[in-house]
Amino acid sequence: MSKEKNEAADTPQHDALPAGFERGTDGPKVIVAGVDGSDSSWRAAAYAAGLARRQNALLALVYVQPMLTGSAALGAPVAETTEEVAEELLAEIRATAERLQDMYRLRWQFHTFRGDPYAGLVKAADDLTADAVVVGASEQAGHRIIGSVAVRLVKAGRWPVTVVP
Repeated sequence: MSKEKNEAADTPQHDALPAGFERGTDGPKVIVAGVDGSDSSWRAAAYAAGLARRQNALLALVYVQPMLTGSAALGAPVAETTEEVAEELLAEIRATAERLQDMYRLRWQFHTFRGDPYAGLVKAADDLTADAVVVGASEQAGHRIIGSVAVRLVKAGRWPVTVVP
């Protein structure tokens, strides 16, 4: 039997990796979390914040202001109410972020969009080039029939979607 040296077998596998690869630097850069003030959305935001902190990613908290159709007389009060909800969410997020900033270095942004929650989250994820989307599980019974925002996001298949109960 011949005793030839097989140089290919002696070459370490890691040399075959692309030159730009660096272990530990892959991962999400932007994580979108949908918030609407519900308990489930706050849990989703907390979960997304933990992911973003550990991955050194930007946490984009998104509130979609619902556009309710109806008479013109209802338009102004509805718009004012959704603006107030957005302001209250932002105030609560800021207070929490300030309280935790010394312990956790977390980069975050708050965005509001108008329209259908599903369409608003899709637009936010697209505009912000999200790597992942985190939402709370729906607390409405009717969503079992027509599909929740979370189910629709999963079916879209454009980002990894985490649904937090």
